[in-house]
Amino acid sequence: MKQFLGVLSLCYKCYVGLIFVTTLLLFYPFIFLTLSRHAWKKWSFPINVVWSFTVRLCCGIWVHRLRRVRLPKGPYLIVSNHTSYFDIFIMYSILPTHRFLFMGKSEILGYPLMKTFFKRLNIPVYRNDRIKAAKSFIQAKNAVKEGWSIVIFPEGGIPDCNLPEMVEFKSGAFKLSKHAQIPIVPITFLDHYHMFSDPDQVLGYAHPGISRIYMHDIISVEQQNELSESELSDLVFKILAEPLRERGLMKN
Repeated sequence: MKQFLGVLSLCYKCYVGLIFVTTLLLFYPFIFLTLSRHAWKKWSFPINVVWSFTVRLCCGIWVHRLRRVRLPKGPYLIVSNHTSYFDIFIMYSILPTHRFLFMGKSEILGYPLMKTFFKRLNIPVYRNDRIKAAKSFIQAKNAVKEGWSIVIFPEGGIPDCNLPEMVEFKSGAFKLSKHAQIPIVPITFLDHYHMFSDPDQVLGYAHPGISRIYMHDIISVEQQNELSESELSDLVFKILAEPLRERGLMKN
């Protein structure tokens, strides 16, 4: 039975991959055009929102917000736990009116189609090069000044095991929020780890279904100023972990 479910999961992963590539090729000319001039960059965001909804609906994913928070005018730092590639494109579906950029690891630039899409729109982080990492930090601060919110997965990537357990946060996200003086919007994803497991796990779980999302209260600039970066990191970790612990999905 387990092997049978694994085969079904593999079929679904292949289907998701096909939808992802097909829709990316369909939207790619429009994204490329809006990213060809800096003044047009803001128009790339609604295209990504439409792309997100298209992929989500074709793959049978419905979003259920367990808790909503009314967001004031941005920009913000948006942080969440990271358990699946679903976290990325579904983010556009849950915040369709608040334009944001992703700040993530540079390894994604190895994929030809994603290189233009990610490097020109989002902010790659080069962890092994201090000079490039510093430039990424400056680029993020400049994007905030232009009105863009920034999305960071503070775990630094998808943990290798025991999902949806969270791992210790990197400090960069909270260094940015304190330097840029922007509020933090914490979001917890509850289901993506079993809706689309790592593609390297060939027979790992994957299926359509309902994505439950918990949006937490905003952490204001004033609250952040009362905390050190490490204290702020610990606070956000506790906030993001709470819905997982309440449902028995996380023990640590």
